Amino acid sequence: MNVVLWIIAALLAVAIAASGVMKLVRTKEQLAGAGMGWTESYSAGQVKALGAVEVLAGIGLILPAVLDIAPILVPLAAVGVGLVMIGAIVTHARRGEKQALPVTVILLILAAVVAWGRFGPYAF
Repeated sequence: MNVVLWIIAALLAVAIAASGVMKLVRTKEQLAGAGMGWTESYSAGQVKALGAVEVLAGIGLILPAVLDIAPILVPLAAVGVGLVMIGAIVTHARRGEKQALPVTVILLILAAVVAWGRFGPYAF
């Protein structure tokens, strides 16, 4: 199960960090044009802040365990990703963006599995 948690955490880290980098690199208008209509409801600074949080969460899912420095940060990062995904689900549901919900729910489930495993029976 430890290997499965590593794989899930790595996939989740790549997905969330890539999403964050995209939010940091592109303008709000470019993101909206690429299908992220939800950005219209937020300021450019809020979108950039969300991107920074996502990049940090992606780093937090892997780096502390790899370096064996404060590995408790791994499940905490997973909880943070879960909270971000809950916010994303609410935002997409309010805007009627049903096509974005399945991916967001899957990321929430993956984050919950990592948090459960690393806080619980498979802690470092």
